[in-house]
Amino acid sequence: MNIHPTVQEAATLFIQAGKQVFLVGGAVRDLLQGRAAKDWDIATDARPEEVVALFHGRKTGSSGRSFVVPTGIKHGTVTVHYKGLSMEVTTFRSESGYSDGRHPDKVEFGVSIETDLSRRDFTMNAAAYQLPGGPLVDPFGGRNDIKSRLIRCVGNAAERFAEDGLRPLRALRFASQLDFTIDEQTLAAIPGAIPLTAKVAAERMREEIDKMIASSKPSTALLLMEKTGLLNLLIPELAECRGVKQDRLKGTGFHRFDVLDHSLLACDFAARSGAPQEVRLAVLFHDIGKPPAAHIDDGGLRTFHRHEKFSVERTREILLRFRYSNAVIEKVCHLVGEHMFHYEDSWSNAAVRRFVIRVGEENLPDLYALRRADTYGQAAAEPSPQLLVPLINRVEETLAESRALSLKDLAISGKDLITAGIPPGKQMGIILNELLEAALEDPALNSREKLLEIAEKINKRYEN
Repeated sequence: MNIHPTVQEAATLFIQAGKQVFLVGGAVRDLLQGRAAKDWDIATDARPEEVVALFHGRKTGSSGRSFVVPTGIKHGTVTVHYKGLSMEVTTFRSESGYSDGRHPDKVEFGVSIETDLSRRDFTMNAAAYQLPGGPLVDPFGGRNDIKSRLIRCVGNAAERFAEDGLRPLRALRFASQLDFTIDEQTLAAIPGAIPLTAKVAAERMREEIDKMIASSKPSTALLLMEKTGLLNLLIPELAECRGVKQDRLKGTGFHRFDVLDHSLLACDFAARSGAPQEVRLAVLFHDIGKPPAAHIDDGGLRTFHRHEKFSVERTREILLRFRYSNAVIEKVCHLVGEHMFHYEDSWSNAAVRRFVIRVGEENLPDLYALRRADTYGQAAAEPSPQLLVPLINRVEETLAESRALSLKDLAISGKDLITAGIPPGKQMGIILNELLEAALEDPALNSREKLLEIAEKINKRYEN
């Protein structure tokens, strides 16, 4: 067990106070897998007030003083910040009654570590390593399940899920994150827990979905969500994409898969490529508007004209439902709305500049990543390395010629127009926009003298 030295030092303080102290949770699971631990969770027979007395204000040398945050003190949990390390410390406890489907109605301290472990969700999270040097306490076979890469509830799966409606989502998230298989009885108990999962706060569900999308293969969890009914509960718009076939459409290539499988394959590709979270969300939802946009034309061909408009509407509804930040919502929806761009060599330089303005120069790498993922999802085949090279080269060449993409990039400002005798107001705004259009068409016009000359002509036109 490669345990952080600060954790061991903190454990010594518990032991000197005559208390038991164990490493528990994800840290034990990670260490048993031979992986570096990220979160340091501690279980102890010390009560919360004793933990506070033990650490709060303790001198820690050059690091200053440790402090304790009562993050969940009602249920026996505090967060200790000691020598720059954060540790969640929970008193051994038993629980009973879960009327809200998330939290125990009654917590009882003074139990054993074995009893404490029995309240945990999955066997892989229900092993404890006594500090400083062992032994491992593993009453539910968690170590063997970790070795077998198996997610299995502690005891009766239906009972565990009835205690916390978020646990079914956690099980599926762990399957994606860890590349584990879910035990058959555990998986079979998820549909019965759906009414309870429906009561979980949107923010908590969002956290689990974000972790699924952040995994190396999001489709593992998303397909399990579909199988268990959780997808229809949480993202019915995505579930509706199952069975929506895609015919060969002009300019789009050949789709081997229905809309749902296409979207999942594309999302996996984005994950493998290391795309940011907003891009992964945009990839997952980029075709979510195809079901309402589907139309069979006179020739029997299925089309999805302007489906990106429906996709934006649905994506916004989903992200609002899970209470994503406005910044994330706007970024994801913008990418979804722009994903159907179709570049041709015949584009003029002005058209390229307008494309950059519409998309936003800062969004181009993310839009390119979305297109590559979209292309992969058509046939589960790696896109050509040359896929976007012509467009990327044109953008770079055109921006090198001129970066006049907004009013602030013009060689003159409103003050210059006022000096030239053009009064401020709505008419000035119209003139400035016309000057920008002129500079987009011909960057050579973006000089103070030429723009003032054009502005005077436009102003005379309005005066007449």
